[in-house]
Amino acid sequence: MSEVLQDLVTLLKPSPLGENSFRGETQDLGFRALFGGQVMGQSLAAAMQTLPEGDWQAHSFHVYFMLAGTVTDHLEFEIDPLRNGRSFCTRQVKAIQNGRAILTMICSFQQPEEGFEHQAPMPEVKGPDGIASQVELARMFRDYFPEKVRDIYTADKPIEMRVIDPVNIFAPTKKDPVKYLWLRADGQLPDDYDVHCMLLAYATDFNLLPTSLHPHAKSYGQKDMQLASLDHSVWFHRPFRMDEWLLYAIDSPNAGGGRGFCRGQVFNQKGELVASVAQEGLIRQIQLDKKS
Repeated sequence: MSEVLQDLVTLLKPSPLGENSFRGETQDLGFRALFGGQVMGQSLAAAMQTLPEGDWQAHSFHVYFMLAGTVTDHLEFEIDPLRNGRSFCTRQVKAIQNGRAILTMICSFQQPEEGFEHQAPMPEVKGPDGIASQVELARMFRDYFPEKVRDIYTADKPIEMRVIDPVNIFAPTKKDPVKYLWLRADGQLPDDYDVHCMLLAYATDFNLLPTSLHPHAKSYGQKDMQLASLDHSVWFHRPFRMDEWLLYAIDSPNAGGGRGFCRGQVFNQKGELVASVAQEGLIRQIQLDKKS
């Protein structure tokens, strides 16, 4: 396991403060605010620590982002154990920073069981071999990034992501609102399935909302664009490993009202659909101060 991956796994596991209460730290990824995927992963991990004994596995979570978080202050997570059933457990999580709730999550856990099976087919796309990673691309365009975030954007990453036919974020052109990328943790992970779930929760917030900008020839790399996740849902369908390649197939069927709606399907290399994702977020073009 690489050092940056070990750091992320540690970051995503909040420390207990008391009964149903936890504390988490933050990480600066060079964005304008705290990365929402980090808070989702931590919230899910905190909820996992309150489950009764048994082979509980996350099967879904639903999040609302209410306020932008900062990368300079710690987080507190308050868990409400809504229900402990024989087949399902439900938890409500509130992520708090500086006394204000910045995120709420409802998450559900299930005991494994057999049932009917069907799934959507995996898209036929190339890769992952021979596709440049997002870090490799960032290093090629290193001088285009603002100096204050240049080192962050070009540093080693805990999750390797390889986008098929990537957008030039500094000079985007119109494209269909579809994106395919391969992702994998940068190193071997333990067999603890909870770790794989919280890492996928973290990773699903990357690349999703920018897909809704493709038809408009805009990107998050432009100074006049404001992007922010508003809500986010994940359903875990089948067991998977984050240290094996996963295909993240994203599309955006709608944009309107200053919001972009995106969907994602996550497949393993066997073609099994392991998770589904949905998110709506703010995509707003803002007026820049001409003096700046």
